[in-house]
Amino acid sequence: MTEIRLVGTAHVSRKSVEEVRSAIEEFQPDIVGVELDRGRFVSLREEAAEPSVGEILKGGNFGQLLVQWVLTYIQQRIGAETGVKPGAEMLAAVEEAEAHQKPVALIDRDIRITLARFWGRMGIWEKIKLIGALIYSLVSVEGQKIDVDEFTDQDVVSAAMEEFRKFSPRGAQALIDERDAYLAHQILMLGGRYERVLAVVGAGHIRGVQRYLDAPETLPPLPALTAGVKTLPWAKIIGVGVTILFLLLIAAIAFSGVGIDVLLTALLYWVLINGVLSAAFTLVAGGHPLSAVTAFAVSWLTSLNPLLAAGWFAAIVEAKIRKPAVGEFRQIIEAETLAEMRRIPLFRVVLVAALASVGSTLGTVLYFLFIFPILGIDPTVVIADGFSNMVEMIRGLF
Repeated sequence: MTEIRLVGTAHVSRKSVEEVRSAIEEFQPDIVGVELDRGRFVSLREEAAEPSVGEILKGGNFGQLLVQWVLTYIQQRIGAETGVKPGAEMLAAVEEAEAHQKPVALIDRDIRITLARFWGRMGIWEKIKLIGALIYSLVSVEGQKIDVDEFTDQDVVSAAMEEFRKFSPRGAQALIDERDAYLAHQILMLGGRYERVLAVVGAGHIRGVQRYLDAPETLPPLPALTAGVKTLPWAKIIGVGVTILFLLLIAAIAFSGVGIDVLLTALLYWVLINGVLSAAFTLVAGGHPLSAVTAFAVSWLTSLNPLLAAGWFAAIVEAKIRKPAVGEFRQIIEAETLAEMRRIPLFRVVLVAALASVGSTLGTVLYFLFIFPILGIDPTVVIADGFSNMVEMIRGLF
């Protein structure tokens, strides 16, 4: 009969490292499963090949990448308080298993799948709240005394999980529930081949995994846990909507009879509002003035094309100027302060890419909100007259 034992850990706890070693020594498992995927395992052993700047720019998921870096930074800061490197308990499990000549299984879902499903499942409001919470965490974690060993107390963990579930229900499903099921699948598969299985997982997964182990028939199919999230391409839909709205607005002004000077002013403000905000956000990100000029020059056009982003062009210029070097990806992960992180060229390139696009988007929103007060005309009259004149012109052609 297969015997399965779970060990719950906190990723930056010295106590967890000791508990893992004790469990292996005492239980003497036939195999040790650890909550790692291949990529994180290689990264922990500092064997990972870093992506190039070109690969990062080509990927285009700048917001996702920044969230990942900030989460890693927060974990690093907590780890610095305890003197334990994040993931040390998982490496301890691997090393202890190897010392006892026990095989090791990596039982977690690929981090890229988890992040993609996490980001894809969250709604816009959830993403905004998450970014705000991360910014707050960056500030509050500095100098704060944290009892990390509480992270393995199930009552504390359960309360934290419930709070996160209220904060982001769909994000929690991808980050917690789905991984509970995935881990349980992997552990049960190990149980089919070995008599004594020790699984080392984060404390937040203990109850969920155990629930599935007690009732395997409730597990969702494994392929459903690794498939891509099918969502509507809202960014493209909104981008197309903005393009259509802008063209209709310009057409309405042009045919309303208010004058060519008003039309030219409307076009000028489209360039200025988009450009100034995109350039300003580029400078806030620490971008080079030439990157800000680039953002200014292209943002009026990228706002009309859902397949382009001002941040992408600004980031290309920033990369040419800053010239990120090999090894900077790891430097970002290991940065001890925000100031240190911002000095790393690669981080600045990604930050420029993200914030320049945010500035351009904000400029588009503000344009539609304030263009009529700026022009000093009544939108209802202009739109009604413009479309009426367009209809009359079309009728006259036929």
